[in-house]
Amino acid sequence: MANTQGPQGNHDPAGSTQMFRAFVDEAAPQGRPQPAASSSGPRIGLIVGVVAAVAIVAAVAYLALM
Repeated sequence: MANTQGPQGNHDPAGSTQMFRAFVDEAAPQGRPQPAASSSGPRIGLIVGVVAAVAIVAAVAYLALM
């Protein structure tokens, strides 16, 4: 008698975990193409944040040394 076990070892009588994994594995290779803007968006925000932080530190240093 084969029992289907879930991730925590709980009995899964319907086998829904296996069905879900099969669905995810089947859908994974196809994937969805991501727009270029969404992948570069966080990177641009990070660059702008770093530039702003450097500018603020430079301004504070300039005012402190005057």
